Amino acid sequence: MQFRAVILIFLFITMSYGCSRDNTTLLEKDGLTAQQALGKRLFFDTRLSEPEGQSCASCHNPEAAFSLPQQTPHMPVSAGAHKQRFGNRNTPTIQYAAYIPALTYDKKEEVYVGGLFLDGRKNSLEFQASGPVLNPVEMAVPSPQVLRHKLLSAGYEKDFQKLFGDNALVNNENTISQFSLVLAAYQRSKELNPFSSKYDAYLTGKVKLTEQESRGLKLYEDEDKGNCAACHPSKIGDNKQPPLFTDFTYDNLGVPANPKNPFYTQSKQYNPDGKDYVDLGLGSVLNEEMQNGKFRVSTLRNIAKTAPFMHNGVFETLEEVMDFYNTRDTKKWPKPEVELNKNTDELGDLKLTEQEIEDIIAFLNTLTDGYVVNKL
Repeated sequence: MQFRAVILIFLFITMSYGCSRDNTTLLEKDGLTAQQALGKRLFFDTRLSEPEGQSCASCHNPEAAFSLPQQTPHMPVSAGAHKQRFGNRNTPTIQYAAYIPALTYDKKEEVYVGGLFLDGRKNSLEFQASGPVLNPVEMAVPSPQVLRHKLLSAGYEKDFQKLFGDNALVNNENTISQFSLVLAAYQRSKELNPFSSKYDAYLTGKVKLTEQESRGLKLYEDEDKGNCAACHPSKIGDNKQPPLFTDFTYDNLGVPANPKNPFYTQSKQYNPDGKDYVDLGLGSVLNEEMQNGKFRVSTLRNIAKTAPFMHNGVFETLEEVMDFYNTRDTKKWPKPEVELNKNTDELGDLKLTEQEIEDIIAFLNTLTDGYVVNKL
């Protein structure tokens, strides 16, 4: 496909820029490489938005598993650097995004797999990284030229020169490439990919699950009950890779529109359709009607910390999500935002009891990183 050629060209450029005067593979005191450390500084720098005041971490906060900081009530979408501007989608966690493959079509399964952002529109972390910075409803930097000026004004020139030599920030094109490269490097670091949940400790034999957590895991994997593992695999892979709790495929779950989304009342400059706006997901990227309403299956790692849920933040708790999965086809719910292509095979009438739902949620809570094994 054409986009693969673009990816190869981009990676060739970024790998060439990666040749440094210093050994960038050396670990610094915080356990990050030089590229990752610079990416981290940029990630938390509030001077790079326009107007200043918003960083990547403003919407991808470490305390919320690198998703939108939790509030009561939950904001379904993030406000941008211009506080009257809002994105159209719930802010996803970027933890474990490093493992998302490029968008491809699986001919055997007849499904699309992979792609960054919930609609798969970018094919690598490098391509994804600069998107929010230049998006007018997010960090709102108006051009690569302005971003370059901001990086130079903030004193980053020497940091980039240590990594990229004389090519550091010399023009708009390589500024975007280098900026994206170091941000992507940070997203690939252990800080965002720790695999440190209780479930990880369980898989390596370091801890046992409680009775309720064990029941929840069994229900989660049971094809005749929760069947969650059909899209969110929970087993260690053949390559010994810990489970990522996503198969990276796309689904239309029949989720209703979220009337609380401020994007609907946004200026016509940023939402020409107003209240008639419909998020078509993958369908809008591929211009294929049979993909309308489909979004990439998200990881369930740290799910207990990333409320609200679904692409539009329509559900505020895991209990609401489980109720929807369990009763979508048997209980009165608002109509789907997109009816076409709705998944009717793996959810909608699961016939789970309240206790079984509680058990599954107890298991989902074991997927939160930062678990400390008691060695006593």
